[in-house]
Amino acid sequence: MTDFPAQTSLRSDLLDQETTAPARPALRVVHESDGIDLAAAEAAAGRFLDALGIDTASESLRGTPGRMARAYAELFSPRPFDLTTFPNDEGYDELVLARRIPVRTVCEHHLLPVVGVAHVGYLPGARILGLSKLARVVEHFACRPQVQERLTKQVAEWLQAHLEPKGVGVVIEAEHSCMTLRGVQATGSDTLTSTLLGLLRSDARSRGEFLALTRVTS
Repeated sequence: MTDFPAQTSLRSDLLDQETTAPARPALRVVHESDGIDLAAAEAAAGRFLDALGIDTASESLRGTPGRMARAYAELFSPRPFDLTTFPNDEGYDELVLARRIPVRTVCEHHLLPVVGVAHVGYLPGARILGLSKLARVVEHFACRPQVQERLTKQVAEWLQAHLEPKGVGVVIEAEHSCMTLRGVQATGSDTLTSTLLGLLRSDARSRGEFLALTRVTS
C-alpha cells in the first residue's frame, strides 16, 4: 500500500510549485570546428621552417614541426563549458566585476602572440552568472586568430545576449608581439580596447564606476 503525505505537506508542495520558477538549464558552449589535422599541420610546419632556411634535420629541431602543430592546436581549441546562471533572488543591482582575467590569443595578421588581461563586468538583471564563466567566455573567443577590437565586442555582445543583464562592460589591455618584437619594435607598449552596452554605456554614473574600478579613465 502506498503511503500518501499529509494534506498539509501536499498543500506546501503545491505552493512551492506555484511560486518557484523552473530552473533554467545551463547553456552548453562548444567551439564549432571542422577538426584539426595534426599530421597535416606538422608537415606544413616542417615545410615552412625549411623555406625559412631552418634545418629541421638536426637533433634539437627534429621535433619542432610537431611541437609547433600541437602548440597552435592548443591555442585554437577553447575548452567547452556550461554557462550556468542563477536567479537573482536578492535583487542585487550593483556592478559585478571580474578584473585581470588572463587573455592569450594570436593576432590574425601575423599569428604572433597577444597577451594581456580583460576586465569584465555587468549589472545583473533577473539572473546572475557563476563568476568563473566570465573567464570561460573570454577564453572561448580568444582561442582563435583575433584582432583585439573584435574580441572585446564579441565577449560583451555574447554576454548581453545570453545573460540579459542591464548592462555589460569589457575592457582588454594587451601587448601585441607583432608590435613589440617586429616592425616598429615598440617594446613595453600595450593596447587598450573597451565595449560598453546597456546602462554601462548610457548612464554616466554607471559608466564612470565601471571605468574607475577597471582603472581606466573616461
